[in-house]
Amino acid sequence: MDKKVENKSLIRQEDLVSALKTVYDPEIPVDIYELGLIYDISSDGNKVNIRMTLTAPGCPVAEEMPKWVEVAVLDVEGVNDVIVEMVFDPPWDISLMSDEARLALNMY
Repeated sequence: MDKKVENKSLIRQEDLVSALKTVYDPEIPVDIYELGLIYDISSDGNKVNIRMTLTAPGCPVAEEMPKWVEVAVLDVEGVNDVIVEMVFDPPWDISLMSDEARLALNMY
């Protein structure tokens, strides 16, 4: 699944992705971006909207992870507001992982 990235502001998408790569699923030693948990990133002005999922709806950090994402993205220059929307459609599966994530988890 290709990640949708829409930018209507001066916030650099590379900086948003870098910030997201600092957030890890505590049960898997790969960041949430490479895991494929981030479905959409859009920014308009100083506001960033992120649509993301979890590896499973019953994930033990389901309540904490959106806050981790918000805190990481708020550190990006120019970002004043972050909205994190949790979605479960489409459901996450290993096909959403990047090659980098698969390599890190020895899934080749």
